[in-house]
This record gives sequence, structure tokens and C-alpha cells, in this order.
Amino acid sequence: MTQYKYSLIIPLFNEEENIKKLIEEIYELVFEKFIFQIILIDDDSTDKTYVNIINLKKQYKKLNIKIIKNKKNEGQSYSIYNGILNSECDHIITMDGDCQNNPKDIINLKKIYESENEIKLVCGIRIDRQDSYIKKISSTIANKVRKQILNDDCDDTGCGLKIFDKNIFLEFIYFKGMHRFIPALFKGYGYKTSFIGVSHRKRFSGYSKYGTISRLFVGISDIIYVRKIIKKKTKKTN
Repeated sequence: MTQYKYSLIIPLFNEEENIKKLIEEIYELVFEKFIFQIILIDDDSTDKTYVNIINLKKQYKKLNIKIIKNKKNEGQSYSIYNGILNSECDHIITMDGDCQNNPKDIINLKKIYESENEIKLVCGIRIDRQDSYIKKISSTIANKVRKQILNDDCDDTGCGLKIFDKNIFLEFIYFKGMHRFIPALFKGYGYKTSFIGVSHRKRFSGYSKYGTISRLFVGISDIIYVRKIIKKKTKKTN
């Protein structure tokens, strides 16, 4: 039986430099505040990400690091899902591996998550985003469209920082892109959610691997699909 309550899931694709800095920050956080399992999922990177995380596991022996390597590039949703399937804990923390999320913000999410038994999901909302103008605009449009249709109460579903109940998450049917709909699924299934502002930093190294405007059009079909899932769940409940 695991001694940890939380599994920290970090999906990685070509983040060879960022993951070094991120693990350093997590190491400081762990010994300052609390301990959790760390799962690093390499999404078939083409740089030295996988080699680096192997070395980081050896270097930071006091951290409980588990490494998973996807056989092919599957995308962010699958990497998160795969990490959760292989986690040892009942509660999940997710964050991006590009160093734009600050690990220190996990503490505030954790406080809210543990403040009420009814809260099953806490999401970070990025304040003062340090992204390109086009990325911020496309994200704003996508968030407004999704929030209007699904009524998920979330202003920034793209923020990687989240804490949620593992077993509830595993009730959901997996689909590509589902990581952007975690708030909608939790609320749609009748669970209480909460949101808190978190910091956002410029990339330490590398560049974003995900689309901008193109993502909006893919997201519309996903919104329709999620709406059907929630309606089906609601009918069964009633």
C-alpha cells in the first residue's frame, strides 16, 4: 500500500531542458511542504527528454519518480490518462512540463481541495498569461465558446494545474482532447468543482507543441461529443 496520497502527473514532449528545472523546483517544494508520487510520461520525444528524466530519477533518489514512455506520440490527453492509470494514489495532481506552471501553486490548490469533502476537482486559472498574443486570443475564444455551451464554470480549461479524484476521473470515457474537458465532465457528472488563480511564467526553453486557431475547430467537435456524454449521464441519473 502506498504511503502517498497524491500522484503528480507530468506529460512531456520535447522538454529536455524544462524538465530539469521543473524537477529542481519540485524537489524544493516536496521537502518544504509535502510528499507525493511523481509520474513523468514521455510522449515519444525526439530530443533528450527521456534520457534526462532517467538521469533525474537517479539524481533525485529521495523523490518517488516513476517513468512511463509512450510507444508512439499519442498527445497530451493520452499521456495524462496513461499516467493516471499507472498511478498508486487516489488523488491526482496534473501540471504541464514546460515550466510555465509554478509548482508552488500546488499548495493553494491542495488547501481548497482538502477544505471540503464535497470538492472533487480544483482547477488553476492562469493570471497574467505569458504567451503570444495569437495564443492568448485563440484560447480566450475557445474558452468562451466551451463555457457557454457546456456551462462548466471554467474560464481557463487549458491550465495544466489541477487536483482531482482519480476514481471519478476513471468513470469518464477516454477520448483524445479530454484533458480540456475535465471541469465539464466533473460538473456534468454532478460533482462539486472549484477554481483558483495561479501564476503563469514564460517558457524557460523550447516552444509550444500545440496548435492555436486550429485547436478551436477541433475543440468544437469535442464540445459536441462531451455534451452528448453529459446528457446521457444525466438521463441515466434521472
